Amino acid sequence: MTGLKEVRKQKGYNQEFVARKLNISREALSYYENAKREPSFATLNAMSRFFNVSIDYLINGKEFTKH
Repeated sequence: MTGLKEVRKQKGYNQEFVARKLNISREALSYYENAKREPSFATLNAMSRFFNVSIDYLINGKEFTKH
């Protein structure tokens, strides 16, 4: 989830702050950022709303484009 870490840093948020806002552990967020665990769809959706980016951006680090 390359976009997750990127958008968190762009916003100037630390992992603890984001984890509290999303009601997950800091460790879980770290695992998601480092591709050691995959979040549920509900968690992805919550992250997308929190950061105001698409789920595609959270996963790939770029917005979805049609070819």
